[in-house]
Amino acid sequence: MPTNKRKKNTRMRAKTTHGYGSMKKHRGAGNRGGRGNAGTGKRADQKKPTILKEFGLAYFGKKGFKNQRRVGKKNLVLNLDYVNDNLSEKVGEFYIFDASKYDKILGTGNITKKLKIKCKSFSKTALEKIKKAGGEAEICS
Repeated sequence: MPTNKRKKNTRMRAKTTHGYGSMKKHRGAGNRGGRGNAGTGKRADQKKPTILKEFGLAYFGKKGFKNQRRVGKKNLVLNLDYVNDNLSEKVGEFYIFDASKYDKILGTGNITKKLKIKCKSFSKTALEKIKKAGGEAEICS
């Protein structure tokens, strides 16, 4: 029946380096400047041409993760004052503004012209101001 083998660290008690040579040697990767290609030109200029040649421009820059609090939030919005200032096309009595690539029209600003606006959604104040000016708001998908 085999006996249990003692671990190396118990055998090495009182031997300062535990069999790894110099005190400096048995540390993490910090004593050799990181693992792999760490520090190869991201911060300074060492080996940058070599890295670019081997990996291309994709080696540098952020890749990371997406902020989970921002995922799925709609953020393409327009204010009524922007819409009012950037009108060009007039058909009949209405000015037509296609905002279908935006998520929402917000009610900041005033309208001076009759509008026909297409958008995915409108705020309450925006709808009120559009109708007060004699315009129409069309919800598109």
